[in-house]
Formats: sequence, structure tokens, C-alpha cells
Amino acid sequence: MYHWEGITEFVTVAETSSFTAAGKRLGISTAQVSRQINQLETRLNTRLLYRTTRKVSLTEEGSIFYSHCRQVLNNLEDAERAISNRQENPQGTIRMTAPVSYGEQHVMPAVLDYMEKYPEIEVICNLSNQTLDLVQEGYDLAIRLGHLPSSSMMARQLSIRTQYVCASGDYIRRNGAPHSLSELAQHNCLVGNSPYWRFMEDRKQRTIKVSGNLVCGSGYTLMDAAIRGMGLTQLPGYYVDEAIQSGKLTVLLQSFREPKEGIWAMYPHNRQLSPKIRLLVDWLAESLSKRSL
Repeated sequence: MYHWEGITEFVTVAETSSFTAAGKRLGISTAQVSRQINQLETRLNTRLLYRTTRKVSLTEEGSIFYSHCRQVLNNLEDAERAISNRQENPQGTIRMTAPVSYGEQHVMPAVLDYMEKYPEIEVICNLSNQTLDLVQEGYDLAIRLGHLPSSSMMARQLSIRTQYVCASGDYIRRNGAPHSLSELAQHNCLVGNSPYWRFMEDRKQRTIKVSGNLVCGSGYTLMDAAIRGMGLTQLPGYYVDEAIQSGKLTVLLQSFREPKEGIWAMYPHNRQLSPKIRLLVDWLAESLSKRSL
């Protein structure tokens, strides 16, 4: 491993012909500049500078060493500028995954806005309701909804969502509205990926197993079936908000509603966020937080 100590000090002295001027440029003491260069010359076993009370000049070896060091520092400055430019103008490929419906309706519109702002970004997105292994499958980022299981992943909350139990006015007129969790067993419940609905009762979380004549992984299908009067459903606000506001669906069991839950960005804990990922996560947080559903 090459030692960098003294290189910057030496180049600065060579360019200013002064230990004092070099110290001022670098923001360090003249004594520190002198000490670093002495150690550098000792390490190289070569005198690099002629020192007199009136001026400092390069030896022949110092001139050769300076030309190489100046090039190295130029390359380092170019490298730092390249990283800085990537932070200000991110570029490269982002591999990400998000749930299908929420991804289509909310995540990807925000991602497209991000790509328009930073046109050198390429996005490969897998919209899937399966919980994919980020490390094994090489994803940089995942959007996850609701309660997070214990994991070695890092997570940042982007927004929140609210779960609603709702039904159409027609269904309620024909079958009545449940007023307690135990009454759910008497109703046709339109079920998604899980037959368990979550509630809060007496400040404790309760999980109720429900059943009905429709089981479907599509939230839009469950919403449509509920609007048609086929049964009750429990869905996040981003599916049913409009139908609730228009009166097509009525919210039920509001006093048992579970607290709002998180919408998360997740990424491997051992992978430092690159500027393009960090900026995208910030962008999603700002965009999705405006839609706290």
C-alpha cells in the first residue's frame, strides 16, 4: 500500500516555491508542511527540494517526482469531480421491485418523474407481490407495504397507508352492517392474499380469519366486487379512497381500524447507498408522503 503522506504538501510547495505559502493554501502550519516533506524525502531516500532562506526550488529528482505527483493529483481531482457530478446528476442502472398495484399507481409515476429529471438513469423494475430476495436476486431497492418482518435489510419509511373495511350501500341494505368483529363470521368477506384481517380492539391487535365466495390477489377486483354489492372487503386507501368519497362504498368497523402502517424503502444493510439510490429514495419519500393513504 503506497503512503500518501506528504504528497499534497510537496506538490503545493513546488507550485508556490514557499513552505509558508503552501501552508496557507492548505490551511495548515508551515511547520507541518516542512515535517511532512522531510518524512517524504526520508521515505524516498532522496532530496526533492533545495531550501535556502530566500527561496525553495526543485532538485532534478524533485522535478521528476513532481510531474508524476501532479498527474496523480489531477486524476484524483477528476475522480472526485466524477463522483460529485454523479451525485448532482445521477447516472447508471437501478434494479428495484415494488408491489404490483401500488407500484403501478404510485411508485412508478414517481420513478418516471425521477427519470425525466435525471435522463442518464436506467431503471429495471419488477412489479411483483412476491417477497423477493434483494441480495440473491441483485436488487438495489424494494418498496414494501405494511408490517415488516424481522430482517437484515435496512428500511426507511416513505409514507403511510390506512386499511378500510367497506361494503356497498346495496350490500348493507340486504345484509346489514357488522358492528363487532364477531359479526364478520356472518358476512361474505371478499378475501385477498391472506384470509386474516387485522384490527385493534381494546388497544390490542386482533387478527380475524374471514371467508367468502371470492379469493383474489387483485385489490382492484376485490374493490369492484365490493362496489357490485357482493360482500365486505378490507383494502388500503389507495384502492378504495375514490369509491368511499363518491359514496360507492361505505366504511365499516371504524372503531376497530388498525393504526396507519408504513410504506417502506428497503435495501441491503451491507450495501452503502449510492447517490442515485439515495436520491431516488429521497424523491420517493417526498412524492409518496403527499399521498398518505
